[in-house]
Amino acid sequence: MRAGGDPGSFIQVKNVWQQYGDQVVLERLNLNIAEGEFCTLVGASGCGKSTFLRLLLGQEAPSRGEILLDGQPLANEPDASRGVVFQRYSVFPHLTVLDNVALGLELPRAPLLGRLLGHRKRDAREQAAQMLHKVGLGHALDKYPAQLSGGMQQRLAIAQALIMKPRVLLLDEPFGALDPGIRKDMHELLLELWRETRLTVFMVTHDLSEGFTLGSRILVFDKPRIDPHAPGAYGARVTYDIPLHEGRHALGASAGVPVALSEKFRTAYQGA
Repeated sequence: MRAGGDPGSFIQVKNVWQQYGDQVVLERLNLNIAEGEFCTLVGASGCGKSTFLRLLLGQEAPSRGEILLDGQPLANEPDASRGVVFQRYSVFPHLTVLDNVALGLELPRAPLLGRLLGHRKRDAREQAAQMLHKVGLGHALDKYPAQLSGGMQQRLAIAQALIMKPRVLLLDEPFGALDPGIRKDMHELLLELWRETRLTVFMVTHDLSEGFTLGSRILVFDKPRIDPHAPGAYGARVTYDIPLHEGRHALGASAGVPVALSEKFRTAYQGA
């Protein structure tokens, strides 16, 4: 058994609260996440989904409670165990596509110069090129981000995150700004990478159908208690925690929202 943790849980969220002054954003979060789950986070705007993602990344520490990763307290700052992709592209505009990804390998290994030399540099660039081929950017190694479409820039951002071989991938509305056709392509890419790596994934989305299509588990954030005289007194919780069938991913198919589940869930979601 891993020290301090449940032997069946990779990530444990134990009575986590997040509060800013008098504003309670999250309250009483308790979750056990197995390694390799794909958790989609849905709910109304402002109900703490992105705040929870920042807690998992280590950008913020909980006001109360704790988060354990593999039985150990989560590092209180971002590290290589957690990759992240935001809606706005987090790429370096002055570097080529290849250099954007290779930099993730070079900086930790050469903190003073920021660059590797000789065979170590060649190895890093070869690894970066392999990752870019994997995400469909093998033809664009020498291009700059400004020369890429929105979908291609998100492929680059995903390659940047995966090159560090994280154990957890955090996605904050990564496809929200993309056209529907490009979003579908990105869904297929993400599922393919997830099936291959078996990363533990947390993805925030405002698109309910996207949440059901991609996730092996869907977490619904909502505020069950509201005081009109003190709107900041209560925070959001996970009000629905729904395991989804993974078989559709193994077939590479998109099942959409399960019919038997959708009516009850949609009513609750739309009323949030």
